[in-house]
Amino acid sequence: MFEFFMNMVGKDMGIDLGTANTLVFVKNKGIVLNEPSIVAIDKDNKRILAVGVEAKRMVGRTPGNIVAIRPLKDGVIADFDTTERMLRYFIKKVHPNMSIARPRIIICVPSGITAVEKKAVVEATEQAGARAAYIIEEPLAAAIGAGLPIDEPTGSMIVDIGGGTSEVAVVSLGGIVAYQSLRIGGDELDEAIIYYLKKENNLLIGESSAERIKMEIGSAFPLENEEKMEVTGRDLVTGLPKTIIITSQQIRASLEKTVSDIINSIVEVLDETPPELASDIMKRGIVLSGGGGLLKGLAERVSRETHCPVYLAPDPLAAVALGAGKCAEDFNSLKRYLKYSKQ
Repeated sequence: MFEFFMNMVGKDMGIDLGTANTLVFVKNKGIVLNEPSIVAIDKDNKRILAVGVEAKRMVGRTPGNIVAIRPLKDGVIADFDTTERMLRYFIKKVHPNMSIARPRIIICVPSGITAVEKKAVVEATEQAGARAAYIIEEPLAAAIGAGLPIDEPTGSMIVDIGGGTSEVAVVSLGGIVAYQSLRIGGDELDEAIIYYLKKENNLLIGESSAERIKMEIGSAFPLENEEKMEVTGRDLVTGLPKTIIITSQQIRASLEKTVSDIINSIVEVLDETPPELASDIMKRGIVLSGGGGLLKGLAERVSRETHCPVYLAPDPLAAVALGAGKCAEDFNSLKRYLKYSKQ
């Protein structure tokens, strides 16, 4: 009776705790929160001033005593206390009756992280208010969220490119057959743009500007109509504001190394895949998810390099959270994909 009451009041959740963004799926409600994984803190008294969207607005615009930080790096916890406080804020925002009933939470982790890093995620989730914390590997969650037939004896390949990590995995019969987990993703692409403009144009721009450039004219494959964009930053020679025009060809060149690393990983995983499953992937194709999967021309580039059809997941940005959410909604049936915190 107690467990029934807890399940009724403490709605189970699936959380995609990403380096760039955190998405929260609540049972029977769907995705109810999608906010940047950023916390603004007053350095003088360690008080949290803002979390999520409000904190992101402060990046690069705060006085000396206020710092906007991202407590996760490369898909893992870099600042435990801040991560726990951020998680608690997000959970309470979508589950205000925490004092009455604490929810079971399914949280996603990169497939390549260590046991210590997994333990840190679980402990942060439990301290943030979870009644019980379960973890699921991100490529498996992304495959479930993308609607791939992971229980069938056929091969499905998912490539999830997040902010801090890129997960490449072949899934069959409910398990991961071959995978690689790279600690590069959308953040690396942003940094590549910042470095390129600094080196080639003596122009310093911020993270937000780099992300905007990536989304507007960034590409992994030549575009049918190449684009231009006006960019304003600080001239490193004079120290004054400066505006330049950059092209999609220039930005593509700046992104080349990171894009090549991801594609090389896909090719290596295909090489490790048993021939029968590789044949399935040749027919069924490769599915891209995560924000990085939306980079213009990436699907065409991957298809050209692997000779496989490539598709975007129905909702690339939310695939991992949707997969965790499906596990929360159909907990008993999908529990086999989860690892319990007490195991």
